[in-house]
Amino acid sequence: MRFAFILSETFSGIRRNLSMVISVILVTFISLTFVGSAGLLQMQINQMKGYWYDRVEVAIFLCNDTSTAASCAGGAVTDGQREAIEAQLESPQAAAYVESYEYESQEQALELFQQQYSNLDMAESVTADQLPESFRVSLVDPEQYEVVNEMFSGMAGVEVVSDQRELLESLFSLMNIASVIAIALAVIMLITAILLIATTIRLSAFSRRRETGIMRLVGASKTMIQLPFLAEGVVASLLGAALASIATWAIAKFFIADWLATEYPQTGFITSTDALLLVPLLFLIALVLAALSSMLTLRRYLKV
Repeated sequence: MRFAFILSETFSGIRRNLSMVISVILVTFISLTFVGSAGLLQMQINQMKGYWYDRVEVAIFLCNDTSTAASCAGGAVTDGQREAIEAQLESPQAAAYVESYEYESQEQALELFQQQYSNLDMAESVTADQLPESFRVSLVDPEQYEVVNEMFSGMAGVEVVSDQRELLESLFSLMNIASVIAIALAVIMLITAILLIATTIRLSAFSRRRETGIMRLVGASKTMIQLPFLAEGVVASLLGAALASIATWAIAKFFIADWLATEYPQTGFITSTDALLLVPLLFLIALVLAALSSMLTLRRYLKV
């Protein structure tokens, strides 16, 4: 009986303040979609780190005729210098850090360059002697890059030792910034949602002040009077969370798993199933949102 009464009062309140309730649903939907998008970004960053960190290499670029580095003052790398670098790669001292290595000649570097930049006109004008030969080194532990860098940087014939992870870190930094911006926007929208829910409850309490007055006179409990107002906020927030969950899943499915994975097949991407992990979080945030708004508003505008 009591449950039926609370349910009846809740939907009665929703009908009376339908436009405000719709506003709450939409604002909650948008704010939680930002939260979901930020979550997807973080999941994608972790996915890419795991995928690429196992594949990145350290490149030991050797001096050529056009090198301007101080270590290349003696000109292009000689056969003896190249053999000394290779001997160092195979030494017991390097064995603890070097998993494997491959030598890349200038002709191989040119072929790879033209493949990677085939869409640019300049690709055809570059010649092999403009590109450095190199050793491509896979490390046992990619975190040990600095040790390998110190081991080879000072050797004759070495122009520079480059860690490809530095390029990835720049990309991940940009993605982290985008994630922080999404969270910041989500916080602003969540504050807006709290204010809207509070306003909805306030309007609902005002429009039903005669009913609540009668309920007080007949001895209705505090919970019985306040619960329908609390339920209005919860229903609106949960509907917003449901829409945000669908939007987050759709972003993961159609944008990331379908479009991006097709456009960039060499990169690991999260799946739409991964996005489902965020759904409980979105509903939890929606509940906290409604609870906070109701607690603040009911104490002030619905004193029992």
